[in-house]
Amino acid sequence: MKTPSRIEPLVADGLVDHVLRQLMSGKEAMVYVVQCGDELRCAKVYKEANKRGFHKAADYTEGRKVKNSRQARAMAKGSRYGRQEQEAAWQHAEVDALRRLAAAGVRVPVPYDFHEGVLLMELVADEDGEPAPRLNDVVLDEADARRFHAELVRQVVRMLCAGIVHGDLSEYNVLVDRDGPVIIDLPQAVDAAANNNARAMLERDVGNLAAYFGQFAPDLLDTAYGKEIWALYESGKLQPESALTGVFEVEAGHADVDEVMQVIEAARREEAARQAGRAEAAGQR
Repeated sequence: MKTPSRIEPLVADGLVDHVLRQLMSGKEAMVYVVQCGDELRCAKVYKEANKRGFHKAADYTEGRKVKNSRQARAMAKGSRYGRQEQEAAWQHAEVDALRRLAAAGVRVPVPYDFHEGVLLMELVADEDGEPAPRLNDVVLDEADARRFHAELVRQVVRMLCAGIVHGDLSEYNVLVDRDGPVIIDLPQAVDAAANNNARAMLERDVGNLAAYFGQFAPDLLDTAYGKEIWALYESGKLQPESALTGVFEVEAGHADVDEVMQVIEAARREEAARQAGRAEAAGQR
């Protein structure tokens, strides 16, 4: 196929030999299968901000570091330079998260290079060497559902131990390769220690997993892994291999109304995003 203009600089620099085909078009980016020497890789081309369906809410960008005070002022003012810097920071957040998580042993695509808004990374493949399917396209039985759920909860724990919360985890941004689930799509990932919304986002991520796999193993719907994981993290006891029960008892006391309202609002936004994702997925079939 013809090389997309955004990938041409990578071809000129010798990072990509040629583009084979488009793999996916999502709310954040276009993904292509590319030839790099003897390997097949993915080139993720981020869409321009005004063409994306996912908006950079303050909930996600809170606590992110910027290069200098000039950049911070420009981003706050919303100037043209500020918007460019904000866009670059949004893209670099995924690159940084992938590198940190890969180093921490989390199952994510290995990032190779980032060049002018194009992320070159590992092609996650199935047993036949073809691009791995999304979790929502995989036929599961109860045993598979329990196994995948346990593996993904463990990945969430490892992510949090590395200081990162995915923030948008669901069956739509998990691939299934020959060895199991691989987590993708991390431009909205948040710093667990610096973002006040991290707890609600983590509980929502884990809740999404329970809701999806609970279709095949209903007892998973009654688990509380998200609250248990965060309680261990907050107490400084969370480790990558911490034993989990899925049970969490809330201490007696006064309800935190603000926290309850945050969880309700987060659930509302997540349901809207899930509906949009289903519509998008249906339109691509």
